[in-house]
Amino acid sequence: MKAAVLGTTGYTGLLLLRLLSNHPQVSEILPVSSSRPGDRLNDVDPGLGNPGGRIRERLLDLAEAVREKPDVVFSALPHLESARLCEPFYGQSVLIDLSADFRFNDPGLFEQAYGQAPPRADLLPQAVYGLCEWYRSEIKKSDIIANPGCYPTAALLPLLPLVAEGIVTGPVQVFAISGISGAGRKPDRKYLFCEIAENATAYAPGKNHRHSWEMESELKRLAPDTSVLFVPHLAPLRRGIAATIQAALARPEDEADAAIAEIYQHAYGGEPFIRLRGKGIPQTREVRGSNRCDIGWHIVEGRLLLFSCIDNLMKGASGQAVQSMNIRFGFEETSGLPVDSEL
Repeated sequence: MKAAVLGTTGYTGLLLLRLLSNHPQVSEILPVSSSRPGDRLNDVDPGLGNPGGRIRERLLDLAEAVREKPDVVFSALPHLESARLCEPFYGQSVLIDLSADFRFNDPGLFEQAYGQAPPRADLLPQAVYGLCEWYRSEIKKSDIIANPGCYPTAALLPLLPLVAEGIVTGPVQVFAISGISGAGRKPDRKYLFCEIAENATAYAPGKNHRHSWEMESELKRLAPDTSVLFVPHLAPLRRGIAATIQAALARPEDEADAAIAEIYQHAYGGEPFIRLRGKGIPQTREVRGSNRCDIGWHIVEGRLLLFSCIDNLMKGASGQAVQSMNIRFGFEETSGLPVDSEL
């Protein structure tokens, strides 16, 4: 199978190249870049071991990639540009879009979150939200897969089973800490080492962060009255997201405690990339480099606390995109994806 990666010079694009180069069903990989076409891939990313094997040695431009007719296209391009630049691939290749351009099925909601109309509103009904554990059957049939955001992945995986069963009620509060790579690979003073080291801060609280709209939109599919208060934080980590979620219980505490474990086991007991920790509290180092989401929970004074951790570049981006590819093409879902964390 032939795969193209658009935007290969960013963190998610570079990680996609690594994952695909170790995938048993991917025979050819096209690295595509509009900013550095023709450059040797080893000059862009000396960390890659074997360009010239399955990966082309030089970066292609978009027109060259279209002519190659790849089976699947991963678009790691910016929001509001990705859907437009992927135009030549519609109807030709399966598109897995890591931007937000197809994450909302409601154009009005997209405009509220991103400040302008979606670039291809006409294609939104064809797109599937790529949260693999929840939309597996839809992903199998779709040619446009919208990869979820990193924060929504960390929040929705622990929340959705409980919201679906009516265990929680009222507003949901999501407090999450992200590593710096979540901001992308761009020069910006506020992400310099001297600005980030020995420092942590909240930013873009509430609806100021676009992912708040994404979380709420997905939860409202199951419980229309659900609202989300989201407060993200930036910490001096390279990779990882740790989320702490608070919600009121809709059942008595003793009844809810047993029900939560049963609901999670039913929802995720057979999932290769979900680890249920029970009363254990996950840590980012335990999932770094893996495509896993670890989930723990406590009940404190009648309120439910959920804890989840993911690697923001893996389960929060590139890893989940490859997981969607595996589902869509009928491959083993774990193919090319690490379950274990790095030491």
